[in-house]
Amino acid sequence: MAEVEDESRKTSEEFTDESEEEDSEEEPKLKYERLANGVTEILQKDAASCMTVHDKFLALGTHFGKVFLLDVQGNVTQKFEISSVKINQISLDESGEHVGICSEDGKVVALHPQFTRSNYKQFVTGGTKLLLYERNWLNRWKTSVLHEGEGVITNIHWRANLIAWANNVGVKIYDISTKQRITNVLRDNVSLRPDMYPCSLCWKDNTTLIVGWGTSIKICAVKERNPTEMRDLPSRYVEIVSAFETEFFISGLAPLADQLVTLFFVKENSDQMFRARPRLDIIQPLPESCEEISSDALTVRNFQDNECRDYRLEHSEGESLFYIISPKDIVVAKERDQDDHIDWLLEKKKYEEALMAAEISFKNIKRHEVQKIGMAYINHLVEKGDYDSAARKCQKVLGKNMDLWENEVYRFKTIGQLKAISQYLPRGDLRLRPAIYEMILHEFLKTDYEGFATLIREWPGELYNNMAIVQAVIDHLKKDPTNRTLLTTLAELYTYDQRYDRALEIYLRLRHKDVYQLIHKHNLFSSIEDKIVLLMDFDKEKAVDMLLDNEDKISTDRVVEELGDRPELLHVYLHKLFKRDHHKGQKYHERQIGLYAEYDRPNLLPFLRDSTHCPLEKALEICQQRNFVEETVFLLSRMGNCRRALQMIMEELGDVDKAIEFAKEQDDAELWEDLISYSIDKPPFITGLLNNIGTHVDPILLIHRIKEGMEIPNLRDSLVKILQDYNLQILLREGCKKILVADSLSLLQKMHRTQMRGVRVDEENICESCHATILPSDMAKPFSVVVFHCRHMFHKECLPSPGTIHGVQFCNICSAKRRGPGSGILEMKK
Repeated sequence: MAEVEDESRKTSEEFTDESEEEDSEEEPKLKYERLANGVTEILQKDAASCMTVHDKFLALGTHFGKVFLLDVQGNVTQKFEISSVKINQISLDESGEHVGICSEDGKVVALHPQFTRSNYKQFVTGGTKLLLYERNWLNRWKTSVLHEGEGVITNIHWRANLIAWANNVGVKIYDISTKQRITNVLRDNVSLRPDMYPCSLCWKDNTTLIVGWGTSIKICAVKERNPTEMRDLPSRYVEIVSAFETEFFISGLAPLADQLVTLFFVKENSDQMFRARPRLDIIQPLPESCEEISSDALTVRNFQDNECRDYRLEHSEGESLFYIISPKDIVVAKERDQDDHIDWLLEKKKYEEALMAAEISFKNIKRHEVQKIGMAYINHLVEKGDYDSAARKCQKVLGKNMDLWENEVYRFKTIGQLKAISQYLPRGDLRLRPAIYEMILHEFLKTDYEGFATLIREWPGELYNNMAIVQAVIDHLKKDPTNRTLLTTLAELYTYDQRYDRALEIYLRLRHKDVYQLIHKHNLFSSIEDKIVLLMDFDKEKAVDMLLDNEDKISTDRVVEELGDRPELLHVYLHKLFKRDHHKGQKYHERQIGLYAEYDRPNLLPFLRDSTHCPLEKALEICQQRNFVEETVFLLSRMGNCRRALQMIMEELGDVDKAIEFAKEQDDAELWEDLISYSIDKPPFITGLLNNIGTHVDPILLIHRIKEGMEIPNLRDSLVKILQDYNLQILLREGCKKILVADSLSLLQKMHRTQMRGVRVDEENICESCHATILPSDMAKPFSVVVFHCRHMFHKECLPSPGTIHGVQFCNICSAKRRGPGSGILEMKK
C-alpha cells in the first residue's frame, strides 16, 4: 500500500462521481487506498476471483486456481496451487488457523496456513447438493445431505449454528443444533440470470442475515419460536425486518453498526450495456425503504470490462475495513478518522472548523498538529486580507511560542499591517523583545497619533525602552508643538519614568483632568507651590478642595502669598476656608471684607454675622464707602448704635416691615418710640405698624398719636386686625386657663388614687418610733399599727396624742422636716 499512498490522498475526488462533485460540501464517510505491493504483481498476471478477510491476514483466490495469503499491507506471505480453474470461495474459521477453499471444478480443499494437517471437525460443500462433513469418534468423515434438487448452490455462509446458502430458487437457512431447515427466502427478480447477478450473503451477527440479490435487499432476523406454537414446526423462524429495492445491482454487502455498506454494479446505458464505475454506498435500512448516507464511485482498474459477478465485498469486523475485489484491482475502504476529517476541512478551506476539531481531539489525531493547523488558518486569513482576524487568532495559535510571535510580527510588518497585530501582542509574564514593541510604537508614531497614545496607555511601561520612545515623541513635537495627543502621551511617558515634575507641567499646560490625580498619587504638593495660580485657573473648585484637604503639605499662608496678585482667586480660597472653619483664617478676615465687597457681596452679610474676628470699624468703613445699607445697618446694630441703624432702615430703605422686624429683634422700648415718632406722619408706615406691633406695643399708644383727619390706607382693615389679635389673645388666655384647671384636677385625682392604694406591711418593716419590728412575733396576740400616706409606720402606742385638730393624726417625722403633714391612712388592729 505504500506505493499508492500518494494516490490514496486523491481518493476524495477519485472515488466521487459527477453528481457528488457538485455537492462538494458533504464530507465523505469512507476513505480509500489501493491494496498494492504484492497484489499488484499478482493481478498483472492473474485475476482476483474471491477473497476472505481475517484480522491478521488476507486470503486471495484467483482465476488460475491459486490462493495467496497476504499480510494486511498486501505483501504475499504464502502461495498455494489449489486448482487449474477459478477459485470460487474461501472460508476461514474464527481463529484463522484453518482455510477452506472451493474451486469451480467442484473440489474443496481444507488446509492449515502452516502446512500442518487440517483438524476440521465440520464443514459444508456446495455444488448441486449441500453436503455436511462431520468427523465421528473414529476420526472418520461422515457425510450428510442437507439440501438438493434446486440446481447449483452458488453461495454459502456459516455463522455459529446457522448455515445460509443460495441457489437459483432462493436463500435457505439451516440450524445445525436442531438439524432443521428453518426458512426459504425466495428470489424476487427471477428474470435476472443467477450466474450473472449472483446472490450476496452476509451475517451481521449470529442471528441476522443480510441478503442482496439483483436490486433487492432483505434483512432477515432468526428468532426463537414460542414453545406453544411449535408442533411440527422448527424451533426457530425467520422474520424479514426490512426489505427494499435499490437503484443499482448488488455485488456485495457488509454491516457497519446499524447501517449497511453496499457495493453496486452500475450500467449507465442498459441498451449498450456500457459499464460505469462501481459504487460503494452507506445506507440506513428502514422497514420498507432505505436512506442514503453516502455514495462513492470507485475508479477500479478495468471497470469497463467487469460484470456484476466480477465484484466482491469483504469486511473485517474488528477494524471496519471493507475490501472491494475486482479481477484486476483491490481497493480498501476505511472509516475516516479525525485526521481524515481535518484533512477534508483543510481541503475545503474550513480552517476554523479544522482548528476546533484538532483542539477537541488533540489526543487522538496522529498526522496533524494543532499549532500547524492554526498557522495554516492564519496564513489563509492573511491571504484573504482579513488581517484583524488573523492577528486575533495569533493569540490562540501562537500561545507562548515567542519565536513564532516574532516571526508573525515581522510578517505583518512586511505586509504593512503592524497596527492589526499590535493589540494582540503578549504583554504579561511572557513577552517579546523590547525592540519588537518599539518597532510597532514607531510605526504608529509615524501615521497614527491616537493609536500611538492608546498603545502607551494599554502597554506596561516596562515592555519597551521608555527613554527612546520619549525622545521620539519630543522629535515629533518639534514639528507640531501644540499637538494635544502627543503632549498628553509625553506626560504619560514621563509618569512611567517617574519624572513627575515634567508630567505635571504638561498636564497644567493642557489643563488636563488627570493633573489632580497625578498630584495625589505621587504626592507632588511640593512641586505645585509655585503653580497654584495655574491650578486654580484650570479648575477653581477642585484646586481649592485639594489645597484645603492638604493644608499640612501646603500652608494657608503659602497659598495666600501665591494668590496675592489674583484677589478673585484668593477670595474663592479664603471663602471656602471660612466655610470649613470660621477660625482658621481669622487673620485674613479683615482682608476678606474687601474681597467679599468686591467679588461676592451676597456672602458679605453672612460673613459679617458668622465672623467673630472681623474688625467692625473697618467693616463699617468699607460698607459705608460702598453704600451697602443692609450691611451697614447690621454693623451699627452690632456696635450698639441701634437708633442710627433704625434710622437708616426707615430713611434709606423706607422698609417699614424691615424696621418693625429690627425693632422686634432688639426689643427696646426706645426703638419702638423712635419708630412710632418717625412713622406718625407717614400713613403707609402707620398702616404697617398697626398691622404688626399689636403683640409688642399697646396699639392705643399709636392710635392716640394719629392726627385727626389723617388719611391712613386700609385703616379699617388694620383696626379689624387689631381687634382680632386682641380677641385671639383673650381666647388664648381662656384656653390656657381651662387647660391649667383640667390638668390640676387630673393630677389631684391621680394623687388621691395613689394615696388610697393599699400598703404592704410585713416582717421587714419597723416602727419609726421604737425601731422594733412593726409586726409582733406572735401574730395570735392582738396588735395595732398606724401607716401614714408618706409610708412611715408606727405602733399605735408609740404615737403621741392627736394634734389640735380633732381626730387628725400627723406623721412626726414628716412634720418635723416640714414636708407637710401626712394623716394616717390605715390602722391595723387584731
